Amino acid sequence: MPEGPVGLIGLGIMGMPMARNLLKAGYSVVAYNRTASKAQELAEEDGATAVGTPREVAEACSTVITMVTDSPDVEAVVLGEGGAIEGIQRDAVLIDMSTISPSVTRTIAGRLKEKGAHMLDAPVSGGSWGAIEGTLSIMVGGDKAVFDRCMPVFEAMGRNIVLAGPNGTGQTTKLVNQILVVGTMNAVAEAMVFAAKSGADLETTIEAVKGGAAGSWQLQNLGPRLIKGDFAPGFMVKLQQKDLRLILEAAREMNLPLPVTSLVHQLFASLEAAGLGDEGTQALVKAHERLAGIEARV
Repeated sequence: MPEGPVGLIGLGIMGMPMARNLLKAGYSVVAYNRTASKAQELAEEDGATAVGTPREVAEACSTVITMVTDSPDVEAVVLGEGGAIEGIQRDAVLIDMSTISPSVTRTIAGRLKEKGAHMLDAPVSGGSWGAIEGTLSIMVGGDKAVFDRCMPVFEAMGRNIVLAGPNGTGQTTKLVNQILVVGTMNAVAEAMVFAAKSGADLETTIEAVKGGAAGSWQLQNLGPRLIKGDFAPGFMVKLQQKDLRLILEAAREMNLPLPVTSLVHQLFASLEAAGLGDEGTQALVKAHERLAGIEARV
């Protein structure tokens, strides 16, 4: 277990439950959030302290986690005015658990190395439910010795924890994950609309196919939610769109066609245009329902 408190920058839908799992594991937590009231809320719990800048987090902690929305947000809290890099300790580790650009990750890692500090890019999968339950999958890029040193921190928040390679490969692996996630979610949505149009019992259909070759996390966890009209987010449409933008930008740099992923990006765009960006990704079924003229509900 690393000595001293763990810093956490970003207390949103993912960061707050991750901070609470660190507290449950026996760590003290020094937290910063742009909306200060969230940090103050956490500070009411035993072992947690709120501070006013990312720099203060880094000054207090040899292990600092960032969990914010996008590449510019990570750059701001790490490299910006009052950022973590201004207070980073020598031999400290900054663990970025956001999903951002692999190239931006490598740039930040280089800047931290100049300060004598280390970086692990460690994006996660499992949504808010995985963050609450401490069962996130964590894909890590960085030095193995640093990874091994931080394993107890990761184990407080996740279950499937894999070192993918050097800095940037954690983010690349997360983008691979998201290609698989959106393609599977699209298949679940299409399948439920097909079943509804055919007059099949939707709950029975899911029960019949989820244990076979068609089974998936999306079908087992999000299929029942979407047929019941539960579109509360484990992961929001607008955040999925951010990840898809990162994927398509990287693919464009490689001249790599991703036809299905591009199509799903457009289907999610139709949900955003309808004001549904804050709904869970299972709301993708609504795009297919509009095309088909039928609802897939029990």
